[in-house]
Amino acid sequence: MAPITNGRLLFNEVPTGYPVPGKTTVYDATNIIDLENEPLNGGILVKTLVLSVDPYLRGMMRAPESKSYTPPFLFNEPLYNFGVGKVIRSENPVFQAGDHVYGILDFEEYSIPKDTSKLEVIVRPEPSLPYSVYVGAAGMPGQTSYYGWKEYAKAKAGEVVFISTAAGPVGSIVVQLAKQDGLKVIASTGSDEKVKFCKEIGADVAFNYKTTNTADVLAREAIANTTPKARIIICGFISQYNGEEDRGIKNMKYVLFNQLSINGLHVNAHHDRYKHEFYQLIPKKLASGEFKYTEDITRGLEKGGEAILEVQKGVNTAKKIILVADE
Repeated sequence: MAPITNGRLLFNEVPTGYPVPGKTTVYDATNIIDLENEPLNGGILVKTLVLSVDPYLRGMMRAPESKSYTPPFLFNEPLYNFGVGKVIRSENPVFQAGDHVYGILDFEEYSIPKDTSKLEVIVRPEPSLPYSVYVGAAGMPGQTSYYGWKEYAKAKAGEVVFISTAAGPVGSIVVQLAKQDGLKVIASTGSDEKVKFCKEIGADVAFNYKTTNTADVLAREAIANTTPKARIIICGFISQYNGEEDRGIKNMKYVLFNQLSINGLHVNAHHDRYKHEFYQLIPKKLASGEFKYTEDITRGLEKGGEAILEVQKGVNTAKKIILVADE
């Protein structure tokens, strides 16, 4: 087989505000790969099938000297995130040609991962689920929902939970976990279409925060409306990822008055405790239809920049996935 083009989505420059396709990220079609003869040096050659687009990618589009909890993307190098790929060739005994792997993959059509410890072979307990689900409801976003709910919610039947971004890949699973545990769910989201989805998955009250004042729904600001010893779980803050003003919390006194618990959630910190349990439970619920999920698929890596921008602006209709290639 003759060498072929290996398309890549490169990090080109630090954005001011929203990432701009063609400037912040650039699709590169100049790279060539020889699939049969590319040296593996003990590694594996992976064909990328699907890639996840998540809000936190914006925080990695920064200068190298800017510190955060995730490393920055490198200039003129491919972006990377959770994905699913198929092993084409292998010199690593852990992986065999034909295996499907999940983990951190570069935004390129074919890659030789530098660190295979960040990849694992997918053993599909539910073959009816498409591989795209393993970067969404059955992947990191679903894990974020499950780990956070199990670790911090301390939920009791009859309680009330307020979930923001409730139609997203994290929030929608939390809605369903909460209903499973017998809670009343108030769901906030950013479009009437998403409000409809929240109701379909069981939210007792769902509203579009762009057209309905949140205070009118909750009676007062969320923290002011919490009950004593309420729990608040924070797993992201996309409203501040693109240069927006950080207004802070103006009613912190209620943390004291109501003895609130506020927890920041990093999904990786809880893998050891909940990962096995998650994979035993959640894929089965998704495959059976007990838990519902939706996907917003962008076809082609060359449109990856647009997919990232859609997520940052909140115009995606569901979990955003880049379909790089079919089997």
